[in-house]
Amino acid sequence: MFRVRLSAAPLVGAAMISLAYGAEPIDEIVVTATLREQALSDVPASVTVIGPEVTGAAGRQHIEDVIALVPNLHWAAGSSRPRYFQVRGIGEREQYEGAPNPSVGFLIDDIDFSGIGMAATLFDVGRIEVLRGPQGARFGANALAGLIVVQGNEPEKVAGYSVEAGVAEFGALSTGFVATGPIESLDSSWRLSVQRQKGDGFMRNAYLGRKDTNDRDELTGRAKWRWEASEDTVLDVTLLHADLENGYDAWAIDNSRVTLSDRPGEDSQRATGASARLTTRAWLGHTLTAIASYLDSKSRNSFDADWGNAESWSPYTYDYFQSVDRDRTTGSVEVRLASDEAQEAGDMAWLVGVYALQLDEDGRDRLTGVYADPFDPAWDGTSDDLLASAYEATNLAMFAQLDQQLTERVRWSLGLRFEQRDAEYRDTGSVGGAPQVSDLSSRDRMLGGALSLSADVSDRSTAYVSLSRGYKAGGFNLGAIPDEVRSFDPEYLWNLESGLKSYFADGRGYVDAAVFYQWRDDLQVRTGRQLDPMNPGTYVFVTGNLASGYNAGVEASLRYNLTPALTLGGTLGLLRTKASGGVSEDGAAAPSREQAHAPEYSASLFADWRHPSGFAARIDVSAKDDFYFDVPTDHDKRASAYAIANLKLGYERDQWSAFLWVKNLFDEEYATRGFYFYNEPPFYEKALYTQLGEPRQVGVTFSWRMP
Repeated sequence: MFRVRLSAAPLVGAAMISLAYGAEPIDEIVVTATLREQALSDVPASVTVIGPEVTGAAGRQHIEDVIALVPNLHWAAGSSRPRYFQVRGIGEREQYEGAPNPSVGFLIDDIDFSGIGMAATLFDVGRIEVLRGPQGARFGANALAGLIVVQGNEPEKVAGYSVEAGVAEFGALSTGFVATGPIESLDSSWRLSVQRQKGDGFMRNAYLGRKDTNDRDELTGRAKWRWEASEDTVLDVTLLHADLENGYDAWAIDNSRVTLSDRPGEDSQRATGASARLTTRAWLGHTLTAIASYLDSKSRNSFDADWGNAESWSPYTYDYFQSVDRDRTTGSVEVRLASDEAQEAGDMAWLVGVYALQLDEDGRDRLTGVYADPFDPAWDGTSDDLLASAYEATNLAMFAQLDQQLTERVRWSLGLRFEQRDAEYRDTGSVGGAPQVSDLSSRDRMLGGALSLSADVSDRSTAYVSLSRGYKAGGFNLGAIPDEVRSFDPEYLWNLESGLKSYFADGRGYVDAAVFYQWRDDLQVRTGRQLDPMNPGTYVFVTGNLASGYNAGVEASLRYNLTPALTLGGTLGLLRTKASGGVSEDGAAAPSREQAHAPEYSASLFADWRHPSGFAARIDVSAKDDFYFDVPTDHDKRASAYAIANLKLGYERDQWSAFLWVKNLFDEEYATRGFYFYNEPPFYEKALYTQLGEPRQVGVTFSWRMP
């Protein structure tokens, strides 16, 4: 922390010089991810909005680079880019099986990427909205813990284009292009953006003599068209393509950045999606919103399951490789009709809607390998498992919301959502030398909602209290597992929350704070077990229900324009969790304790300085407490607490900018995922293996734009 304060000293000095200028008030922020667009200060929930000044900053390439700026939002690795998110300690840590059932909703330009959010690169992204707490009324079964919404920049009515290029350590290169403009004959405008970023990654394979086995090669393209058919009718169409061809060689026996794999894997996703959003007031004076989306995603996660080679395991023959392929299509339709907002005391506003989601996923799981002990020639450890699966899920929902302005300063809101989810799963193949055939189905009917009361306690401050209920569908576990743990029940989450949102008297600052208590019924937990200690590919994941648990905490954020040149701010998340113990892998009772990937604190601070002459600088410092890697039924291994500083320095004018940036300034070493299992012959003792976060990286980014 002493080094961080030294790094911030130039910014503090610049602030003193700039005090002669009068600071501008903060612009009002509008939240679009809720059923009605609302000012951030009016939303009766804990929400974070990250704008283009952050998403478009030099060196920030993926949503991974901004997660630390959101209170109580975390992620678990096991992949090359974040897919598995936890909000307030609730969410998945892995989900490779063919029955996706996410706890955190994830939308990119209205396209549903829940559970497969690797495609969330940040080039030409205008905003990210994170709604914390159950979204039972807004999004239903896939948003038990919260909802993340990523939105690309919108088309502009003035023609323009821009280019961006960057270079960094570890062989990183990036190039991007954006063009936008009007089509006056059609009363419309368009926008096109394309970016490709490549890099060797942060691992070195000593056995193969390569530094690119954990590389990144990511292409993202987005096209948008906005048709303003009339003053009351707007149609937005988005086409999105993401092609992430990343290597995957992220695990080392000694938990270092030097691997010994002889067959490195890959972590790829090719996704093509489209969405259309129609908003019109041309029907009886009410607002009709219709949203349709479609996504085709093909992904592969493969890896060297033994993490070694013939030399490293000699005299034993120990060689395993695992590959998981998923082809997923999703189609969704949402239609809602809303009256005008309540403006005066006694006014009542209403909203009704329907929602449908169809998800189909085909899977191919392959495990090949052999284990041979020269001191026991009779031992045969050959594996050649192949499992083909098909999964279908249909979600149908009806929802409604009432809002009333009780008095000039007090209002209430009630939202309800009823949802039915039908799921079917089939597979066929061979696992562990035995035929595998499954034919499973489930149906859940779930009810969620939210009730809130808000009051303007002053002209610039709003307080609220809310009670909400979220839900997550039940399902079934797959693969070679005992029949008694094949299925699991739905989970329900109650959330009691109170908060205060306020602008400073001079309008130059904004602060919000919320306190919440969540209690979980039949909470779903996912743990791992290794069926064969001498075969790392037999490590399977099993979801079950614990009787109860709770999550409680505090979330706060602050932003203040100290001068026209200097903005200061930060976030704080405090979290306490508990889960009933259940039964451990060996059948013994497990103690109740904190939930996994739920650090007791997360915090961030930033200082952003932009001088009228064009010089600019920003420093971000984020910190996270230690946390358990897995649930009580697995093990008690923890990740250590850590703090990371990011810095950028540069110069910007109206048409161009150039920045030097540094990620992880002090080269902090930290773990993003950990597993505790058997993987080293001949004694096969359990050990903790971790995937490390990114080390220090230095780069430069140049951009040029017209007009």
